[in-house]
Amino acid sequence: MASDNRAMSKPIALSIIMPVLDEGPALRLALQALTVWREAGAELIVVDGGSQDDSLGLAGPWADLVLGAPRGRASQMNAGAARASGAWLVFLHADTRLPEAALARLCSGLPPPAVWGRFDVRIDHPHWLLRVVSVMMNWRSRLSGVATGDQAMLVRRDVFEQVGGFPDMALMEDIALSKRLRALARPVCLSPPVLTSARRWLRHGIWRTIWLMWRLRAAYFFGADPDDLAVRYGYRPRSR
Repeated sequence: MASDNRAMSKPIALSIIMPVLDEGPALRLALQALTVWREAGAELIVVDGGSQDDSLGLAGPWADLVLGAPRGRASQMNAGAARASGAWLVFLHADTRLPEAALARLCSGLPPPAVWGRFDVRIDHPHWLLRVVSVMMNWRSRLSGVATGDQAMLVRRDVFEQVGGFPDMALMEDIALSKRLRALARPVCLSPPVLTSARRWLRHGIWRTIWLMWRLRAAYFFGADPDDLAVRYGYRPRSR
């Protein structure tokens, strides 16, 4: 069931779309951090993938639109994009924070010829190895023109629709979309960086997580089934 708090009095330049699943109390903090963006005119859409906790109830007061969609980030983000009113879409993970310093630039929309982009990323933990991971992620994106979900991908809505949105796959949907968009244009890199949580690296071990991600990316490059990769990553893909 969807809840809609929108009251549109003027065209919206920016829609922020956040897919969630069992985010719990941390979700309130993530949404509260976006209050300043909503006050500046951005629209916030939360898309739940069937949470078993109170994520839906927590999101209601802090978002313009809350709706449900089949589990999976690709499915959820596509559902949010289909209901978005903004000329630009930002796809934001619940554990990533947008820099307020980018507020004015994003809420007015990026000027041509930009059609899509992403932020550099900084992981919110002082461990030296996670600082290295952040630097490597940013340089990888600069060299490859490929962005990941942690980097708060943004795309002009008409261009997102033109390329067919996120492929409905259990993992690597961000890389697949990046490749579609890269065929049209190189991404714009925005600053300052977004801040993303270190929770997965800390929970599973930093070296183990780094090694796992490299293995999954290599497997995807050589044609592995994204559903199988999602299971190895720790996700449970929905039944097709």
